[in-house]
Amino acid sequence: MHPLMKYISWLLLLYVAYCGLLYFFQRQILFPRHLVPQPLKSDQQIAGLQKLWLNAEFGQVEAWFLPPASGLPAAPAPAVIFGHGNGEIIDFWPANLEGFTRLGIALLLVEYPGYGSSAGSPSQDSIVQTFVAAYDDLVARKDIDPSRIILFGRSLGGGAVCSLAQRRSSAALILMSTFTSVRSFAKQFLLPSFLVRDPFDNLSVIQKYPGPVLILHGRYDEVIPFTHGQNLHKTAQNGKMIAYEAGHNDCPPDWKVFWRDVSGFLHDIGLIQFD
Repeated sequence: MHPLMKYISWLLLLYVAYCGLLYFFQRQILFPRHLVPQPLKSDQQIAGLQKLWLNAEFGQVEAWFLPPASGLPAAPAPAVIFGHGNGEIIDFWPANLEGFTRLGIALLLVEYPGYGSSAGSPSQDSIVQTFVAAYDDLVARKDIDPSRIILFGRSLGGGAVCSLAQRRSSAALILMSTFTSVRSFAKQFLLPSFLVRDPFDNLSVIQKYPGPVLILHGRYDEVIPFTHGQNLHKTAQNGKMIAYEAGHNDCPPDWKVFWRDVSGFLHDIGLIQFD
């Protein structure tokens, strides 16, 4: 064999081996669940919190339900289903997201399979199964208005709620620091896109989603570039985009501004009313 052909053959062999390794280990990259720190049990004492267990074919997955703040009208309330980032668990979010309950909106934090105390292993299929079960349990509650379900995802959670939006109806979609698709990162790793096991094609979901969409994204996001948020916004039929002077993990940079923006959006589309 000619030395050049031998060299090319070795390069091809190394590339195929590299692609094989990425194919089998990509879920450890996308779902780094074993690197997520576990909070102290004392941090989980949250007023009004209801811990739920969702049944899936691979076992039970944890979810946390927070009702609207006490003293608000007892009529069936709107609700937010929240999907968190890939390096987080639901334990991290009640304090930051309790603003929904003060707006009269119930909050359902859904864990991913294999994260926290939940059974199973994370994948797009297992996450979709979990979020569909969470949705079905939520809308069956008498204290929840099934016509006012809001889907909210941050980073990887945007993929979770977009996948849910394909399968269940919702009144609005909020995406923060979310990507267009996992396949869009394949070139970055020199991986053919067809080898991506969990594509989470959010762009195609947003293109067909009929309801209002709010896109929140940091201009200096070093993990999911700002262009992803811009492309999601351009694709939405009924979209609004708010850019923050932030990166990925510090978005939003000011929670007071975040709540002003989110409550204004929900008010403008008729899901909540201000006194």
